[in-house]
Amino acid sequence: MDKTGNTFNSAAYGGPGWQGRTRTHREEIGDLWTASGIDSEYATLRSVLLHRPGGELAAALEDPNSVQMLEALDLGRAGEQHDAMAEAYRANGVDAQYVDPAGQPTPNQMFCADLFVMSPEGAILARPASTVRAGEERWVARRLADAGVPILRTMTGNAVFEGADLMWLDPETVMVGLGLRTNEDAAAQIASSMEEIGVETLAVDMPYGTMHFMGMLRIVDRDLAICWPRRTPFSTVRALEERGYEILWLPTSEPDSVLNRALNIVTLGPRKILMLAGYDAVQKAYEKAGIECVTIDGSELVKAAGAIGCLTGVVRRDLVG
Repeated sequence: MDKTGNTFNSAAYGGPGWQGRTRTHREEIGDLWTASGIDSEYATLRSVLLHRPGGELAAALEDPNSVQMLEALDLGRAGEQHDAMAEAYRANGVDAQYVDPAGQPTPNQMFCADLFVMSPEGAILARPASTVRAGEERWVARRLADAGVPILRTMTGNAVFEGADLMWLDPETVMVGLGLRTNEDAAAQIASSMEEIGVETLAVDMPYGTMHFMGMLRIVDRDLAICWPRRTPFSTVRALEERGYEILWLPTSEPDSVLNRALNIVTLGPRKILMLAGYDAVQKAYEKAGIECVTIDGSELVKAAGAIGCLTGVVRRDLVG
C-alpha cells in the first residue's frame, strides 16, 4: 500500500514482491508434504501405518461372525504378535506408525490395508463395504493428515472400496478387483483420480466367495508375481505377462487355508517379503524362486480373517517411475 492508501501493484495484488508458486504438487511431496507415495508393489518399503489391536477384540469373543472374524481371539497374544510384526518392520528399516483412534475402535480397525491406498501424489481413502467397518477410514484420514500425507481422493456417493482390492502393476497402471468389497462406482472414481496423474486403471471381476484382490495376487519384484491357481482372473494374468512378469503359482498340493495365509504377505523390497511362519511348503516355493522370507508368528491374528498384508497400510515405497 502506498502513502495514499492505494493497494494496486502491491505484492498482495501481484505487484513487486509477489512470489508465485511454480512447483507441481508432486514436486512438493517430501518438502511441504511428508515423503510418501508408491507406484509399485515391490520397491523398497519405507513406512507403514498400523493399528495395534486391543480391547475392541472382545466383541469377537461371543460371536466372531457378527464382526466378520473366524474365531475368538486371545487379546494378549494378538497384541503381542502385532508388536512382533511392527518390530520386524523396524528391524528391516521400515518406519511403523500407528492410527491411534480416539475412544474404543471398531473390531476390524487393525486391518489398515483396507482403509486407504497410496499413489505418487497422495492417499485415496477407502469406504469399507460393511456397516461393521463403516467409519474406520475417518481415523486413518486423521492420522495421514497429521503426518503430512496429502489426501488425493475420498470415495463418495454409493462407492464402496477397500484398499486391498487395488494393485500397482507398473508405475502407469493399477488394477482394481471388483467384488464383495469394491464396486463399479468406486472403480470409476479411482480411475478418474488416477487419470489426472497419468495412471491407467484396469478393472477386473473377482471370483464369488473371495474377499480381496490381495488374496490372489502379490507382486514381489518388477518381473515376478505370485498368483493363486484357478482364482486369479484370466485378464490379470494376461496383463502381468504383457508387462514382462513371470508368474509364480502357489503349490496346489496345499489346502486353501494354508495358501490363503501364506499369500498374505508384504513385500519389503525386491524379492524380500514378510510372511507368516509355519507355512513351510509355500515358503520353500518362495525361496526356490529367489525370494528372501522374513517370518513372524501370526497364529492368533489369523483368527480375525486376515494376516500381515491385511494388517499393513503401506504409506511409502521408493518410487520406480
